[in-house]
Formats: sequence, structure tokens, C-alpha cells
Amino acid sequence: MKRIIKIAIVLSLLTAAIVIAGCGGDSSDGQGITPGSEAPDFQLQSLDGGKVSLSELRGRPVMLNFWASWCGPCRMEMPVFQEVSKDDMWKAGGLVILAVNLGESSSRVQEFVEYYGLTFPVLLDTSSKVGMMYNAATLPTTYFIDNDGIIRSIRRGAFTNRQDIDRLILDMVRGADSQGS
Repeated sequence: MKRIIKIAIVLSLLTAAIVIAGCGGDSSDGQGITPGSEAPDFQLQSLDGGKVSLSELRGRPVMLNFWASWCGPCRMEMPVFQEVSKDDMWKAGGLVILAVNLGESSSRVQEFVEYYGLTFPVLLDTSSKVGMMYNAATLPTTYFIDNDGIIRSIRRGAFTNRQDIDRLILDMVRGADSQGS
């Protein structure tokens, strides 16, 4: 009997792993969240108490990052995002970085923001609904959304250097320009 229970547990774990792995890939999530598709609109509260909606940022390129404070790779990339947010070239181009925290309290997020000295908008997705809408099963996940609201690329996993981010921002801007923006 113990052997049957062990086999059932192993099969359940394998099934769960397959389902989770299927949710974390760069392909379509069943809702059409792929490069070339329109980014779904949302409205979330920012850490400073305001409201931010993606549609209000139309006309500007957006880096949309999903993260959590307990995520080691998320911690690793935040200083790089801060560096990018201060870059005069990207600021002149209107780049907006939105860091969407998934499921944590505002006090925990505030501690994180203060520790890392983040100055770009940090949004609170306390129910993780927006994260689920964007299929952010892997943390961190970053979407590069052009001026027209089109997702140009998706990066699952952390950025370890500035050059990779700059390249994807440049590709995003060029992609929008080639579409007549």
C-alpha cells in the first residue's frame, strides 16, 4: 500500500512539474501573450498610492517587469534596472520602467525599494491577477512594449548586464519605428 501511495505522489509531482513548465515558456499562454501581440491593459496602485494604467502610457516605450522580493534573480537585476532608468538617452526617448510586485505587502515592497534605492514606478499586484494575465509564472519576467502597445519581446529570467537590456530596448524602439510609429 505504501508503495502505491509513493507512486501516486511521484506521478502527481511529475504532472504538476509538467504543467508548471508549460506555463513558464516564452510561447503563447493561451491568451495570445506573445511578441507581436497587443499588451493587455491593466490598472494597479503604485507604491506611492497613485494609480497607473498601461493604456495611459501609450506613445511611450515600456519595460514591464514582474518580480518579488524573495526572488534572488529579481534582487540581482534591480540595480541594473535602476541604472537604465537614469540613462539620459532612454529618459529622452520616454522609456518607462514599471516594476510590478506580485503578491507582497506594501510594507515589504517599500523596504525592498528603499534598500535598493529604486526611483522608477513600483506597482502592487497584491492578488497577482495582472501577473497571471501576463503569464508571469517565472520570476522575474520582463515585457518590452513599444509606443503602440505592442509586445516586442519577452524575457523570462534575470538580466545580468546592462547591454542585454539596452539591446532589447533598442530593438523595441526600432520595431515600433519600422511599423510607422
